[in-house]
Amino acid sequence: MKSVWSFIMGRPPLPPFSETTAAQKVRAAEDGWNSRDPQRVTQAYTDDSQWRNRSELLTGHIEIEAFLTRKWQREHHYRLIKEPWAWTQNRIAVRFAYEWCDDDAQWFRSYGNENWDFAADGRMCRRIASINDMPITEQSRLFHWPSGRRPDEHPGLTELNL
Repeated sequence: MKSVWSFIMGRPPLPPFSETTAAQKVRAAEDGWNSRDPQRVTQAYTDDSQWRNRSELLTGHIEIEAFLTRKWQREHHYRLIKEPWAWTQNRIAVRFAYEWCDDDAQWFRSYGNENWDFAADGRMCRRIASINDMPITEQSRLFHWPSGRRPDEHPGLTELNL
């Protein structure tokens, strides 16, 4: 259930986006996803938000939360970095990479791009994600921080040459 404050204020920053507010929105999304909390993440999307994630098509909070629950049950030690690619009015394009391992301790780095559309209240109403997975060794991992939010001093995608 959304708080009254959230209903009044929305999820800032709100569109239209500038370079600064797009970067803030992308970092907020990264922080949310790094929490690996499906309920928390789902609240950033409109009730009828539409997703394409790889080959899955999802609509609404129930489907999104179920998807995120399944995702983080199989993607262990998940660490994500996002970067804004382009922005205008109510849209942001993002590139990202995340590292994780499966039940067999095989590590992966997943790369992708997302296109985001936002409602006036700052919640995302459409997310289109294209993602590729690359097996990596544990020794080649680049994302090293405790579970949760990426520390501000940890390099981003550009600094890591990704």
